[in-house]
Amino acid sequence: MLPLFYVAELPTHINERFRLVGHVGHHIARVLRAVPGEEILLSDGKGYWSRVSIIAVEKNSVDLAVLETGFQHARDISITVVQGITKGDRTRENIELLVQAGVDRIVPWKASRSIGKLPDGVEKLKIAVLEAGKQSRRYYLPEVEDVVGMEKLQAILRSADLSIVLEAHTEKKLSELVNKNHHLTSIVLVVGPEGGISDTELEKMQEAGAIPAKLGRTILRSAHAGIAAVSALSVALGLW
Repeated sequence: MLPLFYVAELPTHINERFRLVGHVGHHIARVLRAVPGEEILLSDGKGYWSRVSIIAVEKNSVDLAVLETGFQHARDISITVVQGITKGDRTRENIELLVQAGVDRIVPWKASRSIGKLPDGVEKLKIAVLEAGKQSRRYYLPEVEDVVGMEKLQAILRSADLSIVLEAHTEKKLSELVNKNHHLTSIVLVVGPEGGISDTELEKMQEAGAIPAKLGRTILRSAHAGIAAVSALSVALGLW
């Protein structure tokens, strides 16, 4: 499987030759230790991709030639995950799992019971998105928005065809909310922090149209509940 790298300016003309410098060029030359004749994939993270051949390798750059290029259309159904901020390294782990699961948008939420913080804003989360996107070979990278409060969260919930909030203390199962025959174009999934979602927050989300649903009998960690729910949704909607 060819390694994937993201570039701001993607060459898309067959046989076009160009030089890749900067962080990506350095990584390919010094870390990947690429040699002439090897092939890699490049993408702009917005659906476009190119398969390229390495012609020459310098200390911090590589010369490449385009062999093949294409465009991957976005899915018909977009999935947004609103994630209650978790503590420590679990936030990064959570983001990586969501990217690998194929979500289209990630929105950190400062819930009333959130213990963790994002001292550097969402910049580190965007780096995690890039790394996870490379690993999972994604040509479309998900958007990572700034941290939101309840007012903004309610607006996000109202904008979707279907909004779901994971809540263990409810009888409705996630699998009961969707099926392949539903004509949905956008889904929002809310995952609370380690301390859970308060009654007041749940009430406000329901006012905005969110439906509480549980994953099953067991309680998952906040950092893992998102990928479990997205996986279940993807199967139910026929995306997987």
